[in-house]
Amino acid sequence: MPLRRYPRQTRQLLAYVLAGGLTAVAHYGVLVALVELAQVDPVPATLAGFVVGAVVSYVLNRWMTFEATRSHAQAGWRFGLIAVGGFGLTWVLMHLFVTRLGLPYLPMQFVTTGFVMVFSFLGHKFFSFADRPG
Repeated sequence: MPLRRYPRQTRQLLAYVLAGGLTAVAHYGVLVALVELAQVDPVPATLAGFVVGAVVSYVLNRWMTFEATRSHAQAGWRFGLIAVGGFGLTWVLMHLFVTRLGLPYLPMQFVTTGFVMVFSFLGHKFFSFADRPG
């Protein structure tokens, strides 16, 4: 069933969920590989995964989700700013959960992903890929 049949907001949400799922696969793949195979601490491992996921997210969300009207130069720095915020939020939450509280890294990454997902969606919708005025 083509997505064009749905209202724009519904299409946008469905596309964001799909892009987010693929972004999460990239992020979690790097995270788990680094922790389980390379014995890297979970906090830096999740930050490495975040960077890989951010690249996947930019490409997919620009193309599928937000139907961007800004150029790559205009949207790119805006996306980067929101990504830096998400990176910082990921670091703070994972450091708190895993390093300070000693909780298991993978369930806490799911919790962290929920917070970062909401932050990122709102930031990208209203800032990174918002329609240009005029």
